[in-house]
Amino acid sequence: MRSVVSAIQDTIPFSMFNQGLAGKIFSNVKATGAKVVMKNNRPEVVIVPPEEYVREKEELENLRLLLLAAERMEHYNADTLVSQEEVDRRFNFTEEELSDFEEVEIE
Repeated sequence: MRSVVSAIQDTIPFSMFNQGLAGKIFSNVKATGAKVVMKNNRPEVVIVPPEEYVREKEELENLRLLLLAAERMEHYNADTLVSQEEVDRRFNFTEEELSDFEEVEIE
């Protein structure tokens, strides 16, 4: 849990932007992390370094994928699986047709 001091240090009044201090604010965000911009004593926006934003977005996407996989595993039934060979047979895929496609990497 964040302390009150930490919360105060991580907030910036909106008026600082009007005072031409945006460059200083951005440097501080890059050095120390996210800041909450306050306007009329209410949180207005959060400023984060791009690397942190990308990392958090990737973590969120990975979490969504993990939840989707867990949900699918709840309904997993080995008796309903279809082999690649069976799919190829059903749709008349030939080895020659499939060799024209690039390799797909599954993470």
